[in-house]
Amino acid sequence: MKAIDFADFGEPEVLRLVDVPEPVLRASDLLVRVRAAGVNRADLLLRTGHYGRPDFGDSHLIGLEIAGEVVAKGPDVVGYEVGDRVMGITGGGAYAELARLDYRMAMPVPDGIDDVHAAAIPEVFVTAHEALFHLGKLQPSEAVLVHAAAGGVGSAAVQLAHAAGARVFATTQAAKRDRVLALGADIVIDYKSDDFVAAVERETGGDGVDVVIDFIGAPYLDRNLRSLRHGGRLVQVGLLGGGAGATLDMERLLYRHLQILGTVMKTRPQAVKQAMVARFREAWLARFADGTLSPLIDRVYPLAEAAAAHRRMETNESIGKIILRM
Repeated sequence: MKAIDFADFGEPEVLRLVDVPEPVLRASDLLVRVRAAGVNRADLLLRTGHYGRPDFGDSHLIGLEIAGEVVAKGPDVVGYEVGDRVMGITGGGAYAELARLDYRMAMPVPDGIDDVHAAAIPEVFVTAHEALFHLGKLQPSEAVLVHAAAGGVGSAAVQLAHAAGARVFATTQAAKRDRVLALGADIVIDYKSDDFVAAVERETGGDGVDVVIDFIGAPYLDRNLRSLRHGGRLVQVGLLGGGAGATLDMERLLYRHLQILGTVMKTRPQAVKQAMVARFREAWLARFADGTLSPLIDRVYPLAEAAAAHRRMETNESIGKIILRM
């Protein structure tokens, strides 16, 4: 089969379309004819050597989320049949014509959703749900600050928080403001020209927000804590700005009863990842079919142009998900 692989770590140009063996079906696997695959920040980190060359459970090949049709299933699979349209999170191997994944990491594609949009759902919406609700304990009456709100997970988090009835603060570039407002954000803050701490203080009468979802890391830590109200929760989902050199106001943490929680899906035990998918599926999957939720698509590239897709993500100009179509 055709798949994207690379011989050496490096710039996007190391990605090549090559012939590789088809995946070997295991007892709990679905074998899926991939129609579309999502591009994620973790793919860029893998390409540049951040993780080495691991097998995250399904393949040493690049790619973490797919949409397509089941072409074979293992004897232990429950709930899926050959021919079913599915989307799901893979432990590697998504940038390929065929991919395998444990059936408990898959979900049926909602009615009315095409392959491109289906491939944009699993990784980012499962991550956003976990951060907002399972870890952040966000309630409908509360307020949340979502950073990088035009990105994949950020745009998903804005939609989910809005659908849940929370008040949504979001940071992004000024050029992306209207798109983020359309996702359901109540207040959009230009992180390049505005102080998000001051904006939150102004709009909440000095109380702060209940939850912060952050992808930046050390440069935002102190300001994130200053944006939280008494009993607030900071959920750290990424470290785009790095993790070194962070300073923590221990008195603020202690006396305001704040919590800091971290989450990374790909390094979790398989059972934990399966539980994350199940929680999201139960809470939200039907809301894609009725139009309440819809993944935001930036651009679609042919599989052979995976390097161009990575370059696009590295510009930080994208809004929503970048997708590879087979």
